[in-house]
Amino acid sequence: MGTHPAGHVARSTDPSMIRPHGETHGRAPLRTFLHTADGVRIDSVYEPGAMVDDTSRPAARHPVFVIAHGFTGDAHRPHVRRVAEVFARHGAVVTFSFRGHGLSGGRSTVGDREVLDLAAAVAWARELGHARVVTVGFSMGGSVALRHAALYGREHEGRTDAVVSVSAPARWYYRGTAPMRRLHWLVTRPEGRLVGRYGFRTRIHHRHWDPVPLSPVEAVPRIAPTPLLIVHGDRDGYFPLDHPRMLATAAGDHGELWIEPGMGHAENAAGEGLLHRIGEWAVRRAG
Repeated sequence: MGTHPAGHVARSTDPSMIRPHGETHGRAPLRTFLHTADGVRIDSVYEPGAMVDDTSRPAARHPVFVIAHGFTGDAHRPHVRRVAEVFARHGAVVTFSFRGHGLSGGRSTVGDREVLDLAAAVAWARELGHARVVTVGFSMGGSVALRHAALYGREHEGRTDAVVSVSAPARWYYRGTAPMRRLHWLVTRPEGRLVGRYGFRTRIHHRHWDPVPLSPVEAVPRIAPTPLLIVHGDRDGYFPLDHPRMLATAAGDHGELWIEPGMGHAENAAGEGLLHRIGEWAVRRAG
């Protein structure tokens, strides 16, 4: 669906446009609209988290977690907020709504141009003073996090220092489960896109991918030496276990695979204990 060159990062909106939820000192969140490389406005929120220094500013030595939500989610949905609250105990947090979701502009390309949205959020996190950035993606967001890490190398301003992919597909166009067949109907049919717009607050682009973006399993070998964690539930109703195993095989020695017993799909299925373990892993590996 997109032709913008990979590896380009747009600057965030002018700092004077940042609008806090409440007061602007201490641990108060900051909210703004970022501008992507292709000109889409992305609704974004920054939370300093529990880690602040003695000047009541975010402690830059702690990582910032940039959370990439799943399809039909957004930065303000309860399941995304719950994830953010747990990671905030391990560092600062940036949440944002992908294009076509929530209050962000544009239309969803279901994992293609969304890499530009994540790149803008990562660049903003660095502008805020954080030396270490961890990207954590769920489902569609997991595939975006993998492609982002592959496309934005270690020397790039939009790079990540560690990447976590939860419940992500390994390959495109998968229709092997009933939930994925329903999702393809939602994305490819005019009546499905109407359901997406009015039922899920998700505006979906009508155009097919051209060219087809790098698949997650193709992206993974390009991530090294950036630390990589792949997390998947053994009861995921969308993507069976051959998907995380394909990703782990492609990652080789630089990737780590966690198969979680009893876990379903993405944010709603990720328990607090698992999220804390991910946070602890990220703090260790993003140094």
